[in-house]
Amino acid sequence: MSKPLAVVTGGAGFIGSHMVDLLIANGYRVHVLDNLSGGRAANLTAHASNPDVALDSRDIRTIHPGDTLFSGAKFVVHFAGIGDIVPSIEHPADYMSVNVQGTVAILEASRAAGVSKFVYAASSSCYGLAQVPTHVDHPVDPQYPYALSKYLGELSAFHWGRVYGLPVNAIRIFNAYGTRSRTSGAYGAVFGVFLKQKLAGAPFTVVGDGTQTRDFLYVTDVAASFLAAAETHLSGRIWNVGAGKPQSVNRLVELLGGEAVHIPKRPGEPDCTWADISAIQRDLGWAPKITFEDGVAEVIANMEYWREAPLWTADSISDVTKSWFEALGRAESVNFSQ
Repeated sequence: MSKPLAVVTGGAGFIGSHMVDLLIANGYRVHVLDNLSGGRAANLTAHASNPDVALDSRDIRTIHPGDTLFSGAKFVVHFAGIGDIVPSIEHPADYMSVNVQGTVAILEASRAAGVSKFVYAASSSCYGLAQVPTHVDHPVDPQYPYALSKYLGELSAFHWGRVYGLPVNAIRIFNAYGTRSRTSGAYGAVFGVFLKQKLAGAPFTVVGDGTQTRDFLYVTDVAASFLAAAETHLSGRIWNVGAGKPQSVNRLVELLGGEAVHIPKRPGEPDCTWADISAIQRDLGWAPKITFEDGVAEVIANMEYWREAPLWTADSISDVTKSWFEALGRAESVNFSQ
């Protein structure tokens, strides 16, 4: 019997490449679709000679119904897209094009291929400044274009489910971290910033007083949640995925070891992210396995991966986040209820 086929968009990226590892370990063939604008072919080096892994470097927006990459696929896991807050504020149309229209292109290819499940990588940023712990029924309130684009992609996926009968599940990822996280491009996730600073012997740029907490979840646990969402008989579901145990930025600094400088707190950022993961635990039997301490230790052990990442300083962060302060500061001052 031939191995089942899965398609992973963004499969050369951070979470996507770990998804490929997990699928191969579980007896799947994998077609990876990744234009390598954010992902790295090196993330798939372990599968370079494996005939069960094929990389296609086209842009997701160029995919059409009937594309042979999807032929015979059992399910599709859709991670591909563009991230980060600041670029989305400066170039919102690009985010709508890739994260919304690109998602629609993958939905159409999945529908034409008759896949048994489409799993969408949604973002917890859709909740905005949410009450915690945050349940999946919490009101949606995107604070910036990236969050909006990811939520519109999620809405599109479930619209295809309702109108066309495509079996869809979505997972709203909280704060994923781990090996292979992105090393280039815009100022963004704290781990990539801090790891390069540690390699350079530079101080960690801590936003505010560092007491803000994030629901950090190690990347292999994230991948395991997506496999469970793909293999389940359930569809039409949205789940949060996080560790359910927020950690402070100061705790991260403590584990990494080094000096810190403090930079201004930014508008639109929550003091705490904290996923209510009771639904995914109940429905799929999934639970996080990697402790924060063990996950950070694994990242430190692989720190050379971030050697070529940009080095961010308090001054360069101030320069690049001006548009963030201007746009989101203005948004905070507007009373939309009037």
